[in-house]
Amino acid sequence: MATAKKMYTRRGDGGETGLLYGGRVSKTDPRCEAYGTLDEAVSVMGLARALSVKERVQRVLLDLQKEALILGGELAIDTDYYSKYLKHFEPVTEEMVTRLEEVTDDFASKVEMPREFIMPGGTPGAAAIDVARSVVRRAERRTVALRDQGLVTNEQIIRYLNRLSSLLFVLARYEEQEESKG
Repeated sequence: MATAKKMYTRRGDGGETGLLYGGRVSKTDPRCEAYGTLDEAVSVMGLARALSVKERVQRVLLDLQKEALILGGELAIDTDYYSKYLKHFEPVTEEMVTRLEEVTDDFASKVEMPREFIMPGGTPGAAAIDVARSVVRRAERRTVALRDQGLVTNEQIIRYLNRLSSLLFVLARYEEQEESKG
């Protein structure tokens, strides 16, 4: 019988956590708030994917979850270590932002967009996507605050989050429309 690996380190018991590539900060540090909110968005997108009844939406949500992990990694770095990060990982790029715009446009072309405010809850999947969108918008606000403090070097992260919330809005509308329309 294999020995179970312990799933705790105790290093955070004092209320601090480690940043990627070095440095320890309080768990209330604005970077933790930003990447923690993004982690929450990834989880809610997973819930939305599980509740979605449309395979195409499920595939897009999975891709978005994977990309959001890239953003989270970038937000978990002290700016002093950003060049080290770039040696090992691809940052959020303008191409990623453009791809979100293209996917949003594609889905929007298949949905009649409402002319009034949306009351989330049309379907379980759409409601979960709307929650994910709200969490992404909070992550965007947290990331803008980081940028304003000089803690974000890559402006594409903010652009990506802004487009991501738009795409999630359109995905939710697509998810709740009747199959014959899509």
